[in-house]
Amino acid sequence: MKPVLLALLLALTSLPARAEGERAGDFDYYVMSLSWSSAWCALEGDARRDAQCDAGRGLTFVLHGLWPQNESGWPSYCRTGQRDPTRTETAAMADIMGGAGLAFYQWKKHGRCSGLSPRDYFATARRAFDSVTIPPVFARMSKTLKVPAEVIEGAFLEANPGLTADQITITCKDGLIQEVRLCLTPDLEPRRCGADSIRDCRLSDAVLEAVR
Repeated sequence: MKPVLLALLLALTSLPARAEGERAGDFDYYVMSLSWSSAWCALEGDARRDAQCDAGRGLTFVLHGLWPQNESGWPSYCRTGQRDPTRTETAAMADIMGGAGLAFYQWKKHGRCSGLSPRDYFATARRAFDSVTIPPVFARMSKTLKVPAEVIEGAFLEANPGLTADQITITCKDGLIQEVRLCLTPDLEPRRCGADSIRDCRLSDAVLEAVR
């Protein structure tokens, strides 16, 4: 086998497995993703004319999802005997997710992999969200700023004394501060993020969109 082809095959086999349709409940920990609402609006929501992006909402970090994760790779669209959530159950998540539409998608792709019922999964996601203090300073971001991504991480570490730097990661997209991701045990205790989850944004001039 040619060296270049062999190297390519080795690289591909070293990537984390991301097969779909795994068995529900088989995972190592959770990643809770908190999305900066204004960044999501700039990247996607404005084009959809989503109500989450209306002026005056005052949304800062909202719950993007609670994702079952493995030490290497992550499950998605798992096989489960649990029913899908009702509209009432998904609508009840709008206060922390910015809207009701995201909740069903998160259940379909990630929640099924938790092994929980929709009711218990959403309750777990809410407990996870409530367990973290979002630094109050972000609610006062009336102007768009350029800041190092590490400043966002530092603010969360200061507001959450039990959290350590290896339990949180900041992501960017198209130069914008996008998400704060925290790694949690199945019992929702902070834990070290796996290699697949630690992907800190290293930008020194990342854009933090003003609160709408």
